[in-house]
Amino acid sequence: MKVILILVAASLLVASGFLVAFLWAVRNGQYDDDYTPSVRILFDDDKTPGDDNPADTPEPEPLVDIDDN
Repeated sequence: MKVILILVAASLLVASGFLVAFLWAVRNGQYDDDYTPSVRILFDDDKTPGDDNPADTPEPEPLVDIDDN
């Protein structure tokens, strides 16, 4: 029974250590994303209202040949 109490105490000590390390990392900006804002413009593909002109788009070809015979 004493072993269980020792293991619970040890696990609480380890868990509190991880919590302290996590809080330190958050407060010091370790999880801030510095890379994505600089490359976000490269993947920006917003369409302007004049981009879709139905007269310029060709009609899609049928996927199956339909014979009237």
